[in-house]
Amino acid sequence: MDMLRRSVTWIALVAAVILVWLQLPQDWPISAPGQPLNGYLTWAFWILSIVVVLILFTFRRDPAATEVEVEGPAFARFLFANTHAGLFWLPIRLFLGFSWLISGLGKATGEGWLDGGSALAAYWERAVQIPDAPARPPVTYDWYRDFLNFLLAGNHETWFSWLVTFGELAIGIGLILGALTGIAAFFGALMNMSFLLSGSASTNPVLFTAAIGLMLAWRVAGYYGLDRWLLPMLGTPWRAPVAQRAATGEPTPG
Repeated sequence: MDMLRRSVTWIALVAAVILVWLQLPQDWPISAPGQPLNGYLTWAFWILSIVVVLILFTFRRDPAATEVEVEGPAFARFLFANTHAGLFWLPIRLFLGFSWLISGLGKATGEGWLDGGSALAAYWERAVQIPDAPARPPVTYDWYRDFLNFLLAGNHETWFSWLVTFGELAIGIGLILGALTGIAAFFGALMNMSFLLSGSASTNPVLFTAAIGLMLAWRVAGYYGLDRWLLPMLGTPWRAPVAQRAATGEPTPG
């Protein structure tokens, strides 16, 4: 376990160095060269990051995993872990839920989404365009532009438009009902990030920020909803505190 801890530290440091190198201006003498090396380094960063997450996940059964090493402020503990704080998150959850539901209904009943995906294809085509300098392209990152070009080349808008439409509907319904709120907020934030990477701001920054809050408050954000019953049925999160479990000899959940 100690060797694994040391290795994950070095892997994370290498990933951090790669990320910093990729962000350096191209006219700096120590900056990373252009394509294709930048593409390889980007892939290396993401692979190393995933490895770090997987290794850290194995630490969950470590006896020290439940120790609180850095204590947080009382207000933060209340906001993200007290069921009464669900009243604070309720209007934010409903606002976010209805925003996604209305957007999904618009796509489901409109043209260009469930009838072939032409609207999504047109959106991708605008996003991947590279205008003449000094104008900046809608997509900043080359890897994301390559991803969109891959989807366009394979005519994947025919099924991806269904995924977007029903994904928005599912996120909206989940948030409105307070059912698995943290998961719904996560996929909402993922879609917001996808739109932002494509160069579309619109309401995405506001929705993304609200989704992050709901993700952090996943234990209580849906308390005034179905999560009040769903989460205990799934075995989380309203169990005895870690210290109490340790005192009574109850095993820590893995």
